[in-house]
Amino acid sequence: MPSARQTVTYLMRRFQEAGIRPEARHGQNFLIDLNLLDLLLETAAPTSNDVMLEVGTGMGSLTGMLADHAAHVVTVEIDARMHQMASEELEQDGNITMLLQDALRNKNNLADNVLEEVRKHVNAAPGRQFKLAANLPYNVATPILSNLLTVDPLPVSLTATIQKELADRMAAPPGVKDYSALSVWMQSLCDMHVVRILPPQVFWPRPKVHSAIIHIVPNAEKRAKIPDLDFFHTFVRGLFLHRRKFLRSGLVAAMQENLDKPAVDEVLAPFHFPVDVRAEQLDLETIQQLCEAFRQRMVV
Repeated sequence: MPSARQTVTYLMRRFQEAGIRPEARHGQNFLIDLNLLDLLLETAAPTSNDVMLEVGTGMGSLTGMLADHAAHVVTVEIDARMHQMASEELEQDGNITMLLQDALRNKNNLADNVLEEVRKHVNAAPGRQFKLAANLPYNVATPILSNLLTVDPLPVSLTATIQKELADRMAAPPGVKDYSALSVWMQSLCDMHVVRILPPQVFWPRPKVHSAIIHIVPNAEKRAKIPDLDFFHTFVRGLFLHRRKFLRSGLVAAMQENLDKPAVDEVLAPFHFPVDVRAEQLDLETIQQLCEAFRQRMVV
């Protein structure tokens, strides 16, 4: 059962006792609906073979729930005050590693020691696997989720609360304003499902936006269609960097350090795109084919 420590009454009292307030810069919005905490846990489905990564320990409520089911929990908190209070709440749990640090080394990479800690516990016993479960701080949700799709070991699932706007961007189809490099990246590598839309009042303090519980499962079959993930990631970001430009102009700008205009035209010729087509109109398969055509041209 969810701990009573995650109710708004308990949180407000603990913060008052400590003489502190939640900090917006760290995205500290605590999920106070205990039924939704249950739903987050149920969706993540931790088992005795799972090593769980949590980013944003907070007061440790979800951490403790995960620890009750998982082989081990690695939880990361950037705020020393939160880390201290959660340590007091979780001191009896022997299968939790608590890290006081930023979970990201930079916007494109998770911190090395976070992944090392996960690997250590995955390798500690046969058959173990890696999952993410977290009430993610809004300001790190995009880099955490997108970067976890390329790490080793690859998580078998990622379950998190994020801004609804971000969930919409991840799942956006071609031709809508939310369709972006992030949409293409996520949809090319995994299957996604929005489990529940969350109104502001289920958090304390209340955010100004709606949120969502999202469940992401990396898809090996989709992944196998992309020969070079690093090149694909760079290509897609470049493709959408000038999203309002026509496709040819955007690609000339994106590829200028590697290919001149005639070379770009040579790669584009077999696709027979209309002159006024834009990147945001292309579906996943077309973007993947276009990326591979440019990759092959650059290795010639």
